[in-house]
Amino acid sequence: MITIGLTGGIGSGKSTVAQILGELGAPTLDADKVAHTTYAPDGPAYDAVIAAFGTDIVAPDRTIDRKRLGAIVFGKPEQLNKLTSIVWPATRDSIRRNVAELRARGARLPIVVEAAILIEANWQPLFDEIWLVRAPREQVVARIEIQRGLKPEETEARIRAQLSDEDRAKHATLTIGNNGTREELRELLKEVWAEALKRNG
Repeated sequence: MITIGLTGGIGSGKSTVAQILGELGAPTLDADKVAHTTYAPDGPAYDAVIAAFGTDIVAPDRTIDRKRLGAIVFGKPEQLNKLTSIVWPATRDSIRRNVAELRARGARLPIVVEAAILIEANWQPLFDEIWLVRAPREQVVARIEIQRGLKPEETEARIRAQLSDEDRAKHATLTIGNNGTREELRELLKEVWAEALKRNG
């Protein structure tokens, strides 16, 4: 039984790929959502995040105010590194636990974990296969403008700030080109998923 790490840059369409794979039957996990649970009250990273960034980030309901936390780390690499050094290992352990729980509950199909920072966080050992979603740069820029309202130069800055697709490709066992319509992507993924089911035994 295989576990698949699904990654890709901003606007590549990895969330759409994860959604379609889910529709095709894949049990899916979103690493972003898992990460948020790690610093929820009583989560494994909760106390450490407060110790690192102060009680000002705690809302009246005991949750960590992500907007306040974001304001502290945004554009400050040292602070961001401090946060990721706490949250990424806790997230890795939670992903491992979640996959084990899915298997224990009877999941026999390939499990797909969507994780934008899979390679940056060194989570490769969690997965049997790493699938990279890529899209042409001009499509990424146009997509982000529609989805998030960012200007092209803002999207370009975000692309430059993240790992390149070339660097991601060094770790990928499979590359999915997302350069057409959603229906074309779905047809491609049907083939990719059928092959994964064969490898899964």
